[in-house]
Amino acid sequence: MGRLEKIMLDFQPYIMQSPVPPAQAHGQACQADQATIAHWKDTWLNNIKANKEVYGSFKENSAGILHDTDIGKPAIIAGAGPSLKHTAPMLKDRPENTLLISCLHNFHYLEAMDARVDYYVTLDAGPLTIKEVSEGSGKTEEECFAMSKDKTLIAYVGTQPELLRKWQGKVLFFNAPIPDEALSKEINAIEEFHLYIESGGCVLGTCMMFAKGFLGCQTTIFVGADFSFSNTEKTQFHPWDSDYDKDIGACIQVVDIFGNRCQTWGSYYNFKLWFEVVAQRVPGIYINASEGGVLGAHRDGNIIHIKQMWLKDVFDMLGLSKHKKCQALTPEICDGTVLI
Repeated sequence: MGRLEKIMLDFQPYIMQSPVPPAQAHGQACQADQATIAHWKDTWLNNIKANKEVYGSFKENSAGILHDTDIGKPAIIAGAGPSLKHTAPMLKDRPENTLLISCLHNFHYLEAMDARVDYYVTLDAGPLTIKEVSEGSGKTEEECFAMSKDKTLIAYVGTQPELLRKWQGKVLFFNAPIPDEALSKEINAIEEFHLYIESGGCVLGTCMMFAKGFLGCQTTIFVGADFSFSNTEKTQFHPWDSDYDKDIGACIQVVDIFGNRCQTWGSYYNFKLWFEVVAQRVPGIYINASEGGVLGAHRDGNIIHIKQMWLKDVFDMLGLSKHKKCQALTPEICDGTVLI
């Protein structure tokens, strides 16, 4: 039993360093690597061979053609956490020259809002994402994939071939670094394709590192990056009703960015630790505008390396020059606007 109360949310104070040292956090984030490789090895190899047969050359269909095409622009990175329900409606009105890169899981959700996504990204080798492209949308799978005609998908070479067959827009490939020398040799034997995008084991990581390492976007703005489940009216995994909601399973209790307790999976907490290691080690500006979740949060406060902001305030910051537009166009008219 419990009681639902409305409270005013505010971010925790900042702490100067994470209570989990980066080396320890990175080790914890990678602790399941070998089990993951053992489980997915054959699927990855079979998918890569099948995709190679269809596309002929990964090099000729490489995400590398986008290198530095958006250098210096801020990039919004959209995960599929439950907080996205609060921020997604605002994305279509983002400031000019601000990119939106989303996990493919969000496809139906963001397309329905006309969010103007620049790139969708997929990392999954299994069939799960095919279902999530339409799950909870009220549309058929065919109707949702029909909306992909003018969209670009950044896809792992080991992506589920059936998903790529259904996708009707452009597909550009990347490879993923795998800490297994023998498996890497088998993959290289299919094609020497060394365009690697780091991920931390989750597609949101791929979105971030694609933006930073290839597009040239060094200001990263997270939305929907919860790494935890909602604790409001009901427990939710995504911003839409999904099959996960029926049985979340075994969870751990953690602290969110507001200092409140919430639930997550151990694996998802490890993902969030990886992102925090990146924010501490890889140069860039990191802003969490998810307005919920656990990214950057610890019991002592939020780490200073990831700035916590409301998305509206982020847009105000990026679009600050709009306040001076009238003065620029009609300097003969006094509008009295000053910025400070």
